[in-house]
Amino acid sequence: MHIFEWFSIIGTIAFAMSGAFVAMEEEYDILGVIVLGLVTAFGGGIIRNVLIGVPVTSLWTQGLLIRLALISVVIAFILPLKWIKHWKKTEALFDAIGLSAFAIQGAIYATEMNHPLGAVLVAAVLTGIGGGIIRDILAGRKPLVLRDEIYAVWAMLAGLAIGLNWLHNSWQLLTLFVCVVVFRMLSVFYKWRLPRRSISNSTSSLSG
Repeated sequence: MHIFEWFSIIGTIAFAMSGAFVAMEEEYDILGVIVLGLVTAFGGGIIRNVLIGVPVTSLWTQGLLIRLALISVVIAFILPLKWIKHWKKTEALFDAIGLSAFAIQGAIYATEMNHPLGAVLVAAVLTGIGGGIIRDILAGRKPLVLRDEIYAVWAMLAGLAIGLNWLHNSWQLLTLFVCVVVFRMLSVFYKWRLPRRSISNSTSSLSG
């Protein structure tokens, strides 16, 4: 099996379960859990395909991934509550695995289509974060990737490494996968953040 397919499988399972758990946190019914799980797993890939010129209908050719996502969602739904409660402690890990796998998968996809570096970076970032953004919006949350610890930057760096053709074999891609997961988790643990600026205080003072 091509390394591209392995990353697709890893990302699909990780994000499908992530979406399912978020849906259950928001007390969605079984249909809502399935929808949010599938949207999280495939949303980023659909956005990527639109931007790099791949027909959206190509999703329906991915029968294996759709079945894996559905199975993952069902497993998440029937897990014992004690196990589900432990998920909160590993939420960031699920996101990190999905981010890394899908960012690398998206970058490889764009590279194999001979797109320029800019398109490879876009493909990596949107494939890595797109599903999570849609998941959070549908769950009524502020998107994690836009407000929390450094997130999308790791997807961008993965895309840069692949777009510049620094990696030439499966072992190097697997090493990149592990590095992105590790650095994402380090950014969670140490709360690394990009510069931010709030205007809420200045706005309240002006209105007063």
